[in-house]
Amino acid sequence: MNKTVRITPEDAILKQLEFKPYRSTVERRCERFLPGPGEPERIEIATPWGESLTAKPGDYLVSELDKPDDTWPVDGEVFEKTYLIARPGICIKKAITELVPLVDATGGDPDQRVTIQTMEGEETVRAGDFYLARGVKGEIWAYPREKIGTIMIPAE
Repeated sequence: MNKTVRITPEDAILKQLEFKPYRSTVERRCERFLPGPGEPERIEIATPWGESLTAKPGDYLVSELDKPDDTWPVDGEVFEKTYLIARPGICIKKAITELVPLVDATGGDPDQRVTIQTMEGEETVRAGDFYLARGVKGEIWAYPREKIGTIMIPAE
């Protein structure tokens, strides 16, 4: 089996990949993580693919409306730049997200394991199941392939 490929936001391969702009089409749940006195300052959020990401005070916890237990943290500053609060507890991503099939970073191998350094921690995924996403601050993360064309559509 191949060694796991590691991608960081500073990785030179990001300049070689042909990212394309996509726009989100859905409303999502959102809640600001503001721990009270005596509560933990950081929480671990389990991803559906078995990784753990860390939320810190001021981050937002975001989920799809139909999957409230499938939550992911978004850095507070990034959230403020990229999301719009539609009504209490509901947000819409207003920013363009750049996406590229993750297999483009693995030489076409869909079974290649890739570790991506996100702002919230590392996540390791199978290349064929994900796209590589890049946001407004150059932050990167794995984006599930099955959401392309439904939740995320090409921006015009």
